[in-house]
Amino acid sequence: MNQNPLQQDDYNKKINSHYPGVFQVLYLVSVIFILTSPGISAIDPQDCLACHDRATNEEAPTYDSALTLSIHQDMECTDCHTGISDLPHDEKLSPVDCGICHDDATATYQKHGRVSVVTGEDIPTCVDCHGKHDIRSPNDKNSRVNPLSMPETCGRCHEDINLTRKHEILYDRAVEVYKSSVHGKASLGGVYVAATCNDCHSAGGTAHRILGPGDPESPINHFNIPKTCGKCHKNIENDYWEGIHGKLVARGETDSPVCTDCHGEHGIISPRDPLSRVSPSRVAEATCSPCHESARLNEKYGIPSGRFQSWVDSYHGLKSRAGDLTVANCASCHGAHRILPSTNPASSVHPENLQTTCGECHPGISTELAQTPIHGTPGISQTTAARVIQQIYITAIILIIGAMVIHWLIDLRKQIKNVLNKEQRQRMNLNEVWQHTFLMISFLVLVITGFALRYSDAWWVNLLFGREGGFALRGIIHRVAAVVFIITVIWHVAYLFTLRGQKFLKDIWPRKEDFAHFLQTILHNLDLKKDKPLFGRFSYVEKAEYWALVWGTVVMIISGFFLWFDDIAVNWFPKGFLDIMLVVHYYEAWLAFLAILIWHFYSTIFSPGVYPMNPSWLTGKMPVEMYKHEHPAEFEMEPQETTRENDS
Repeated sequence: MNQNPLQQDDYNKKINSHYPGVFQVLYLVSVIFILTSPGISAIDPQDCLACHDRATNEEAPTYDSALTLSIHQDMECTDCHTGISDLPHDEKLSPVDCGICHDDATATYQKHGRVSVVTGEDIPTCVDCHGKHDIRSPNDKNSRVNPLSMPETCGRCHEDINLTRKHEILYDRAVEVYKSSVHGKASLGGVYVAATCNDCHSAGGTAHRILGPGDPESPINHFNIPKTCGKCHKNIENDYWEGIHGKLVARGETDSPVCTDCHGEHGIISPRDPLSRVSPSRVAEATCSPCHESARLNEKYGIPSGRFQSWVDSYHGLKSRAGDLTVANCASCHGAHRILPSTNPASSVHPENLQTTCGECHPGISTELAQTPIHGTPGISQTTAARVIQQIYITAIILIIGAMVIHWLIDLRKQIKNVLNKEQRQRMNLNEVWQHTFLMISFLVLVITGFALRYSDAWWVNLLFGREGGFALRGIIHRVAAVVFIITVIWHVAYLFTLRGQKFLKDIWPRKEDFAHFLQTILHNLDLKKDKPLFGRFSYVEKAEYWALVWGTVVMIISGFFLWFDDIAVNWFPKGFLDIMLVVHYYEAWLAFLAILIWHFYSTIFSPGVYPMNPSWLTGKMPVEMYKHEHPAEFEMEPQETTRENDS
């Protein structure tokens, strides 16, 4: 591929910056060393090739062909394999010492990240990066240390999950992520000046001095990252140091953001990409808010909290959430790299500069309108007029909606009274009413306190239990309600052994006719069948609800006991068992809550035939008309027989 001369020149400069002077003096040093080194026998290279020119397979290059392309092609075998004095040589040879010629690189190469040359058995050797007999000039595109090949070369170790885990390297897929970044795509696409591994990780301009991030001299040390990125992005670096973030980093603040905090590290993608953390649609939430919504940082630096939420509720925030990429975000007003406090006269959000800043999107904006606060109470600006209107609306909402609620409650009271004043028929006796009452109360308390434990930061939880000490209180109430629930279950089981309980169990037991009733009801409701099924004492709806309650009760009690006495359970059950119990308990609670809310409440409250409610849960009785509508088959029984059953 033909290269632009300017591009080739930049490429050569880049290569030479990593390997200064090596190629100019390599041949001269080698010749001098060979002529002056004692003790090396004059072994004819052809004698070596007699054995080593045999390929291990058809595709493998021979030693001779590899050396032909190598920068060491003019050297003799014994220049590197100094331990060979005669042939045949020992099968096991001492390692090649590249430092004989490359003493400067050997002196520099003492560490690779956190691993030392002396103590690190996994530290890369010269061969790992440069190869053996096929060592080529970094200018050669086929060289392992050519910019195009660096990701693959580094990836041999950094994509090895066993090595990354062993040495606690957090980025176990760093090279893979890099290839999808703007730097990786540019470099692998032939832009030789794009950053590769060495550009960011090499200290002192040499690839042989790669230091861990904890080393003060490392280019990826927190305080050195702006300078590292500034090697390519100089103007942006200058802007950054002038901004408040750069000033904080310069004085040693570790919590002030640097380039990688906002843009990422190996996986930097273009701001035009919607997935980028600095894209217009994500910069506020993904990049700025993690720091500016931090209680610790806001307290430390005296920054007001709630800035992100107030922006979200503003016109700009709402438009951004709706997908508008041109509406103002954090960087639009505050800047991207040269971010200055509003008290700085040069700041884009200084009061004297707001008209200019806002005018970039709103040409001709007045000074007064530009001074309107953006970060005030969420959803409204904090002008005097706005505050007055806000109070008027809040008062109106309380009075109007409150009056509506009172009117509804008065009407509901009358509707319930009318239901209770109608001719009644016995549905449940006092024992059954109290069973239902204890079950209902304990269930509702369990639902409220259980979800309050799970969603402890929700506004309704703080309203009911408060922030201080609420968690312990919720736990106590939840367990007391659980005990009441279990006692009620035991009470019901004992009831099933009575004569009335046995009759109840017989009537609630599922039968084949229930499936026919279900199908007939669906067809009737779809106007495909004229007649509605005649339900007896319990319809398929009530039977399904009861047996679902039985199943849910068993599951919730068992899983609840394991979670309550978790310290005992861990000694008897395998790891992960409690996690399963937690999932079962949580989702079974959702299933039970939604079933009551949708299935039970509709059939006993919202169904037109029973609205405003079936009063049997209060009195044990229900209106005769409602009874006849809901349980026509049982209603047709002799009243005397029904009365005797209810009184038994």
